Amino acid sequence: MLRAIEWILLGAGSVAAILYGVRRHRPARKAPWLLLAGAVATLSAGDVFYAYRRMDLAEVCYLAMFALVVVCLLQFTRDGSMLADRARLIDLVAFSCSTLLVVWVFVIGSAGQMGAVNAADVIGDLLLTGVSVRLVLADRRNVAAILLLAGGLGMLAGDIFYPLTTGSFAAETTYVALYLCWGLSALHPSMVRLTEPRPPEPTPWRIHWTVLLAASAATPPAVLLIEALNNDVRDGVVIAVTGAITLLLTITRLADAIRQHSAALNRERGLRTANTALVAAADQPAVDAAVRTAIIGLLPPGSVSRVLLATDDGRLAAESLPPAPAGSGSRSWWAPAEDPDECVLICPLRLEPLAVARPSGGALILTGRKEALTACRDALEVLAGETALALDRITLVEAVGRRDSDLYLRAVIRNTAEIMAVIDSDHRIRYASPELRRLLGGDELPPLIALDDLVHPDDQAMVRVRLRAEGDGKVFCALRRKDDTQAFVEMTYRDLRDDRLVQGLVVTMKDITDRHDPGERVPYQEVGEMPAQVNRRSAQHKFRF
Repeated sequence: MLRAIEWILLGAGSVAAILYGVRRHRPARKAPWLLLAGAVATLSAGDVFYAYRRMDLAEVCYLAMFALVVVCLLQFTRDGSMLADRARLIDLVAFSCSTLLVVWVFVIGSAGQMGAVNAADVIGDLLLTGVSVRLVLADRRNVAAILLLAGGLGMLAGDIFYPLTTGSFAAETTYVALYLCWGLSALHPSMVRLTEPRPPEPTPWRIHWTVLLAASAATPPAVLLIEALNNDVRDGVVIAVTGAITLLLTITRLADAIRQHSAALNRERGLRTANTALVAAADQPAVDAAVRTAIIGLLPPGSVSRVLLATDDGRLAAESLPPAPAGSGSRSWWAPAEDPDECVLICPLRLEPLAVARPSGGALILTGRKEALTACRDALEVLAGETALALDRITLVEAVGRRDSDLYLRAVIRNTAEIMAVIDSDHRIRYASPELRRLLGGDELPPLIALDDLVHPDDQAMVRVRLRAEGDGKVFCALRRKDDTQAFVEMTYRDLRDDRLVQGLVVTMKDITDRHDPGERVPYQEVGEMPAQVNRRSAQHKFRF
């Protein structure tokens, strides 16, 4: 009775520790840990039945525990830290099953006993321990994986020494270590890394691994054939179970290869379609639509909750996202999302194949399930590079179009008396008619000069405010000539900043200097003047238009 209560408390404590660890650390996939909790609960129930001498029910619980642990370890190898080695792991497990079958049939015998030790339990423990070793080798500093391995070794030691010592206290301690290690494995923060998604890596084909898998699948029929030729088929059940296991492992191996190949084809098809749409895109809205369509084709439905194409660093800064990690050579990085079950993937717009950032920056930002984003991370990075090329192509085409438009405008109005200028959004003069240069008394305007630099300081603030406002308008102001005199103009402007070819303001000026007092053309000559004269001149200057 007391021993049964002991196993109940150990099992309940271990299951509670696993459930608490899952709730606290929130791993990417909870299914493997829930299966492990179910395996511990089933093992505890089997130990309770064993304490009450109900051997039949205890055996059922132990078999169920073994099945749950197998599924749990297979879940740990799916889309996690062991995904890159899953093919090799399956080959090794299949080979181990076939080897243990040969040992069972030709060494142990049909009795299934090695002295007092149950050979089936030892063989199952060896397989579980082998998978746990592969988990540890994938991440040598993962404490959770080490604790899982320690629990498997405790079960192996218990199944060996418990029958040999007829249930000694030291042998029971190994089972206690099993409960404690598997419970503590879920409490350590490293348990998250066991199910953390990582990008899939294609497994290269090797002839010796193929031969090993083929030999593993052919071993059970060969053993059955040997026993049939000797007219003594004594291990039919064991051969059938081993054959089913090796066949299942072989099918899993082929399914993984087909899945990886199908995913690669899907990514290639999606990127090819996206590339065609991006080449045909004529403006930024068309690029944004092409990117969203490509993401729908690349990622599973419902895996992405938000897609943002930030075409410059200003838009990126408005999202308050972290910069790239220092010293990171990756073309993308992660950021936390508001929803704890989601993550943000930031793919900077880099020019491929130059692998350099665009001058204006920008990034492709996706919010969704980390497992899905990780699986397509490389394809999303390529999509960001193609998007950068499309945006720069559109910018270059628009710049060439504006240049050709400016050249056409210059050729048309070269010999006219109209004063015209085209200025950018930052008020820098992109084109000015020859008549403006004649009005200012200079040969050529300095490069990258702004319209504000030509306006008199008293009128600069007013002109700046009027030109920054949206819409067309008219303003009166004074321009500074090269000889420090003023030219009064009536400036009419058209707001074409939203026009794809112009992207600026078209300014037309009319010289109205002749309407004003010639004394106003040389302002601020106040040295030696009386204060009253300065005040009168200032008042005239305020109302000169």
